[in-house]
Amino acid sequence: MNLFENLPDRPLSEERFETLLQKPGLKIERIVSTGQASPEGFWYDQPENEWIALLQGEAVLRFEDSPDPVRLGAGDTLLIPAHRKHRVEETLKGGVTVWLAIHY
Repeated sequence: MNLFENLPDRPLSEERFETLLQKPGLKIERIVSTGQASPEGFWYDQPENEWIALLQGEAVLRFEDSPDPVRLGAGDTLLIPAHRKHRVEETLKGGVTVWLAIHY
């Protein structure tokens, strides 16, 4: 699979999550966003660590324990420790954002 194939040519109604590999204790997925954000008041609270690489586009993340947003552009990576509450504030509107997420 090429991580840039089958990208949408128009906005999606919701983010697309595609599992690329899953083994006990490991999940690798491609996430495709077209302007989506987490619902107001929603926080991810995941039981595993998540390492993300933003391959294309832009995104803004917010962590419950920090007042400052984290802005990501193509090529940026970030480790989100297990149970660190976070949310997607925004993704690129009018374009496609492609994430590679490794949960372990």
